[in-house]
Amino acid sequence: MPEYTLRIRRYDPQSGEAPHWDTHTIDLGETQSVLDAILKIKDDEDGSIGIRCSCQQAICGSCGVRMNGKPGLACNTHLEEAARRGQGTGWNPPDEGQESPVITVEPMGNMPVIRDLIVDMDSVHWKKVRRVTPWLINKEPIPEREYIVPHDNMVDVTQPMACIQCGACVSDCLAMEVDPLFVGPAALAKAYRFVGDPRDAQHAERLRDLSEDSHGIYDCTHCFNCIDACPKGVDPMNQIMRLRRMAGSDHEIKDRNNGYRHEHAFVKNIRRNGILHESDLLADSYGGKFNPSAGRELVSGLPTAIRGLTKGKMTPQKLLLHTHKAPAEVKRLFDQIDGKPERNELNLYVTGYEDEPEPHAEGAAGREPAEEQSAPDMERKA
Repeated sequence: MPEYTLRIRRYDPQSGEAPHWDTHTIDLGETQSVLDAILKIKDDEDGSIGIRCSCQQAICGSCGVRMNGKPGLACNTHLEEAARRGQGTGWNPPDEGQESPVITVEPMGNMPVIRDLIVDMDSVHWKKVRRVTPWLINKEPIPEREYIVPHDNMVDVTQPMACIQCGACVSDCLAMEVDPLFVGPAALAKAYRFVGDPRDAQHAERLRDLSEDSHGIYDCTHCFNCIDACPKGVDPMNQIMRLRRMAGSDHEIKDRNNGYRHEHAFVKNIRRNGILHESDLLADSYGGKFNPSAGRELVSGLPTAIRGLTKGKMTPQKLLLHTHKAPAEVKRLFDQIDGKPERNELNLYVTGYEDEPEPHAEGAAGREPAEEQSAPDMERKA
């Protein structure tokens, strides 16, 4: 069996000692998990190692850790995969004369460490989930029997419902590193689960609350880390962007954080120029260059503009003039999208049945492609 070296970060805040690394060498199959390796070390060498785990089937989300710098579930990450993450990234290459690949295991980020690999999820993750009112608020009148949810609506919320609350997205969220008060990707994905549910009675209230909060939906920086970190394909950033579109386009919520105007300024800017003309973006976000609010913001942004000019990041010509205009094709695309009577947008979950043949599969000749077949007229009860 191959040999692996595990470097486990050890830290007990109550001891008063600084964090340190423990190194262990194990012989395990490459398809066994990082959790298998940690539990083997815990059983055979050091029973004091602290780690959470329960189902060991990537369902409960308890064993979230960072492996060679990337968050994930220890039970669902093969040793070979974890070791491969460290190749060429600077994450603990083998020492001189050491042949076994090194796997560095650390607690998740953006949360206080209780001990070793165990973090305090209640003070950060669960606190933020409670912030978004994570339960359904019934519409009135309540039906005598169950609510009937259309199939497409149920499919739409299936993606955020797949979240197992492991906290991997919270661990890698750059916005939370800068602003610990940011509601966060996991909680906002949970918020969409109810905003997208037609049974909920307070869609507008939820959206206004998260729009007006300076640490809400407009605090996301689009870093994509939560999408890469999620082991279940929930795509939290996608849910945040959908909350924004519903708040700004469907409910026309003009929030005090100026998120609504800022996003519309992006669209206006690119429609006019073809690409983003950043020198206009700040002013457009506050109503144009001659708007008093824009004037205050432009003055506050002068130090940044001066640094950009001195570093050669921008020129007076680019700063003051539009050097390009959007081609006709770009304008045509905007007109085509704006001309649609409604926005047709669903989460990217596939619907259908496992036994449906693929269009190119043997025996499928003469049949319509799967994506063009009429969906069964069905509704899902919930």
